[in-house]
Amino acid sequence: MKRNLAYVLTVMLVAVASCSFTNKSFENDDKDKLLLDLITYVLEKGHYEPKDINDDFSVSVFEDFIDVLDPTKRYFLASDIADFEQYKFQIDDQIKNTDISFFNLVYERLIKRMGDAKEIYKEVLKQPFDYTQNESISIKYEDEPFASNKEELKERWRKQLKYATLGTYDSKISHAEKPADEASTDDHDHSAHTPEEAEIESRKSTEATLDEFFDFVDDLERKDWFVQYINTIVDEFDPHTFYFAPDDKEKFDMNMSGKFEGIGARLQKKPEGAKIVEIISGGPVWRDQRLEVGDEIIKVGQNGEEPINIVGMRLDDAIKLIKGPQGTIVDLTVRKVDGSLEEISLTRDVVELEESYAKSANIIRGDQKFGIINLPKFYVDFEDYNERNAATDVAKEVERLKEEGAEGLILDLRDNGGGSLKTVVEMAGLFIKDGPIVQVRSGNKQKEVYDDNDERIQWDGPLVILVNELSASASEILAAAMQDYKRGIVIGSKQTFGKGTVQNVIPLDNIVRSNEHGDLGAIKLTTQKFYRINGGSTQLEGVKSDVVVPDKYSYIDLGERDQANPLKWDKITPADYEVWNGYLDYEQTVAKSKKRMASNPQIKLIEENAKWLKSEQDETEISLNYITYKEEKEKDKEQSDYFKNLSDYDSKLTFESLKYEQELFTQDSVLREKRDRWHKSLAKDVYVEEAVNVLEDLKMNNLKNIKLASSTKN
Repeated sequence: MKRNLAYVLTVMLVAVASCSFTNKSFENDDKDKLLLDLITYVLEKGHYEPKDINDDFSVSVFEDFIDVLDPTKRYFLASDIADFEQYKFQIDDQIKNTDISFFNLVYERLIKRMGDAKEIYKEVLKQPFDYTQNESISIKYEDEPFASNKEELKERWRKQLKYATLGTYDSKISHAEKPADEASTDDHDHSAHTPEEAEIESRKSTEATLDEFFDFVDDLERKDWFVQYINTIVDEFDPHTFYFAPDDKEKFDMNMSGKFEGIGARLQKKPEGAKIVEIISGGPVWRDQRLEVGDEIIKVGQNGEEPINIVGMRLDDAIKLIKGPQGTIVDLTVRKVDGSLEEISLTRDVVELEESYAKSANIIRGDQKFGIINLPKFYVDFEDYNERNAATDVAKEVERLKEEGAEGLILDLRDNGGGSLKTVVEMAGLFIKDGPIVQVRSGNKQKEVYDDNDERIQWDGPLVILVNELSASASEILAAAMQDYKRGIVIGSKQTFGKGTVQNVIPLDNIVRSNEHGDLGAIKLTTQKFYRINGGSTQLEGVKSDVVVPDKYSYIDLGERDQANPLKWDKITPADYEVWNGYLDYEQTVAKSKKRMASNPQIKLIEENAKWLKSEQDETEISLNYITYKEEKEKDKEQSDYFKNLSDYDSKLTFESLKYEQELFTQDSVLREKRDRWHKSLAKDVYVEEAVNVLEDLKMNNLKNIKLASSTKN
């Protein structure tokens, strides 16, 4: 469906645009202006919910572009901002007239201020830092004003550099205090043994990092900054609409094919670094297990070399440092969700596609047997749907679990970021007789209902769906459908991710009949919105679990609501469907589960951990006094160690691979090791334990099942 829509949208745009852009010419044949005109045209004609490009839009672009270029406010002066403000309410007019005066002024001033910054940091780093002084720095940069003069700017740099250097200073001091047999074996320089030596070496390290950072920035061309300006405009429409420059489009195509090399994580720009917002199943981060969603990468090094501080760096440039050829090592300095700093070295690799496929296991409790299916994403081969897809694979696993005597089924969609819509519809059909699964509405506000027309039911027993804040898009469609039909009980976070939109990639070259400017790149455009069969959108609000259980992300801003400019939640008319009445005690089971969770000690500890993580993230005033810094760090480590008890939990459940997989172990020891690791993780999982409790509590309406089985046979 998405492919057909992309084709229709492209044809529509080409048909309308061929006249508009065939002979489009500008003074000096300016490609930037053509690009600006093209993109705003596509946004106006093709976006699901185009915005009015007016004064309010102009102000947003103005503020966001400056924030993107100088998030820590260490380049521009207040006088620069005053100069820029002449355009604050004119950018909308400039966009309409393909005028790039605002960009030109800001870009030229930025290059000048970055030149000034090189002199400032060199000067600041000549002087020793006094770590006995009682002073602090606020890292809530959005609340800080721009420096009013160069002296004030230099003082801002001093504090930021002292903060950046403090961690290095601490590691050198701490290393010197360790016994010889505990000395680090890594490749970094830990030779300093006195506070004076540590202070000098730490400043040298920070200077080397900044030298590399500015060397990197110096390699950027004007067009790289212009792409950033274009994407600031594009980002005002919604967080998933994005312009790809020609080189980036090629990388995007590689990523979509699954044949990309890197660490296997999706990042989001934050003032204090690059925040991990998604971990790709089968990738190096996923396999390593030390990084998690919410962690922020603040420095990037290459195989033991001095790391580069990426705070304040454009996200695209930070990603270029993080990515690299398969087999190479990247060193990441990470601020963990709990606020602690950790250096993690990863070997870059391609994503193992096998690890993104559905897998299942038997769960044994006493004389009862249940089944669990883990689905990391809704995968499909778009070139050949029959080659392999999530719906077919899940159907196979369901059948295998039935053959081995499963009395209930858990479908684990936690951390599942979505994928193919077609597979969702087919998969939902495994659990109901027939009926609508999801509604999709396009920009013309006409809706289309996607139905399961197959009356066969693959699984008619008790069903639980596990979700969390990172279950998105297609995962939300399936969970919502099962919830609306009352076919399964949804256990998990207060709400899922909340991504209820569809995007299509439109090559801009398709819109210009005669293009003398070379490859113009492409735009990923939001063109549709998902709606549940009850009429409510999954956008922003996601799916609210029937049984809400806390996890470590409960109080941290994650999901669509944490993105810039998300589309709003709304509702349309419901589809025509009948609630499944195969359970005798659906409501009572939900109530019993909630009661159990409220008194579970492990859940209480998870809740305590979640609140602590939130308090750590809210702490934005950092002491630059070493003794205070050290005390706070020790206190945080103590608390962090306390919560590591969470991983000691034992559900007393037994997990085992299915017979067909056990036969594979004789020839594939790696597969055996992967499954053993998965089963150990499941045994410590209180959410899986509760899902089993719910399956035990659910009483089936046997008369209803007999009728369904009879109608299926007929």
